[in-house]
Amino acid sequence: MMKSYCRCSSLLSGICLILSITCATSGAAEQSQPISPTDGVIKLFNGKDLSGLYVFMQDTKYEDPRRVFTVHDGLLHISGDGFGGICTKKEYGNYHMICEFKWGERTWGKREDRARDSGALVHCTGPDGAYSGIWMACIEAQIIEGGVGDILVVPGKDDNGQPIPLSLTADVVKDRDGETVWSAEGRPQVFTRGRINWWGRDPDWKDELGFRGPKDVEKPHGEWNRMEVICDHDRITVKVNGTVVNRGYDAVPQAGKLTIQTELAEIFVRRWELWPLGKAPE
Repeated sequence: MMKSYCRCSSLLSGICLILSITCATSGAAEQSQPISPTDGVIKLFNGKDLSGLYVFMQDTKYEDPRRVFTVHDGLLHISGDGFGGICTKKEYGNYHMICEFKWGERTWGKREDRARDSGALVHCTGPDGAYSGIWMACIEAQIIEGGVGDILVVPGKDDNGQPIPLSLTADVVKDRDGETVWSAEGRPQVFTRGRINWWGRDPDWKDELGFRGPKDVEKPHGEWNRMEVICDHDRITVKVNGTVVNRGYDAVPQAGKLTIQTELAEIFVRRWELWPLGKAPE
């Protein structure tokens, strides 16, 4: 009986080991293949709950005790209380992202009297908190009063402390104050970190609550805005309320997770979805 039991135990252990290896290999294969919408829309936010998403905060990591991210009345409500983001569990590439948002009233802490700030991050890669313990390495379509449509290249380090490969090329010029601004007639520059201002950003921009510049295409406070980030292989185009405001190419990487930030300002999102390239609704 003992010999029979040992043989069965060994057999079960072998089966479990094979299943473990198979599952691990299968999971790695799935994660290595970013999803691209082909037939229809992928709703990153379903209007009901946070399915398919997870929270990562600078201070509480994967927990959200302050309920910074909640869903009510069909809206994703981001209170702004802290630094972090709501992230997709899966990776995506080659898509037309649509995010419709509006600012709330609440601001917090050191940014209580500063421009309301958030962002839509694409091609997020590496560990959570790779950048300053807050966000993954990524390319950000900036959402900040007076600067909606700026592009930021946000670097990060992997678990071994090594820089994560990340870069974007853009055609740029310098404004009056020497800041970098996207221009279709500019000269190419490779960015491994830093900001590319959208073409109409006010050179006199101030980090103050409610700031608006004379060329801003962002709508007045309290109204809904539509941001589109079109990721077509190595090219990234940012549109705000139907206007192309920024563009880059030779992006590294060309896919990844997506994130909407919390940066001490209340914001609401009613739509966050991915469409096949060339098929997004106007």
